Amino acid sequence: MPDVIIPVLDEAAALPWVLSRIPAGYAAIVVDNGSSDGSADVAAAHGARVVAEPRRGFGAACFAGLAAARAEVVCFMDGDGSLDPAQLPRVAAPVAAGAADLVLGARRAEPGAWPLPARAANRALAFALGRRTGLRLRDLGPMRAGRRQDLLALGIADRRFGWPLEMVVRAERAGWRIAEVPVAYGPRTGRSKVTGTVGGFVRTVRDMAAVLG
Repeated sequence: MPDVIIPVLDEAAALPWVLSRIPAGYAAIVVDNGSSDGSADVAAAHGARVVAEPRRGFGAACFAGLAAARAEVVCFMDGDGSLDPAQLPRVAAPVAAGAADLVLGARRAEPGAWPLPARAANRALAFALGRRTGLRLRDLGPMRAGRRQDLLALGIADRRFGWPLEMVVRAERAGWRIAEVPVAYGPRTGRSKVTGTVGGFVRTVRDMAAVLG
């Protein structure tokens, strides 16, 4: 069954609920990216395998989890409570069945769950990606699944916020079958490191734009 890679930075409040919702047979790998709120201890107490990645960066945490994973199929998702891990089987199933190489969870947001600037930036990036590659996606969402060895072979270089987009860009160039499935998206627990600050939002847009550039 798949490993579930959950990069976290100060998500102690959300992790108990998130980890309680991991489907049976799935193994949670929480990658602590320098938390100061005891996230690693909370994750371990709730049954997750904890990997420490001191180098700050979303992509650095995702790569550390991918390198530490053991399962053939791996999933990625945020640990902030905005995504329900119970939805993971619908994302992982097409990969496990050989029907797709990369599956993205296209977010269906509850009112107020997805700030307008972040939603607009996501749509703009998806549109730009489509113009460059012909790939038509509704979302570049954080819940996704692929095969571990194939993902490692893509050679994703970004270690910041460009990681999710670079994964899709490299997968498309490699001729992967990329699919989307809908997933529910609710309010996160606590303040976002991306949309919760102007600096975080700007860095995210800049990193993703650099990948397209």
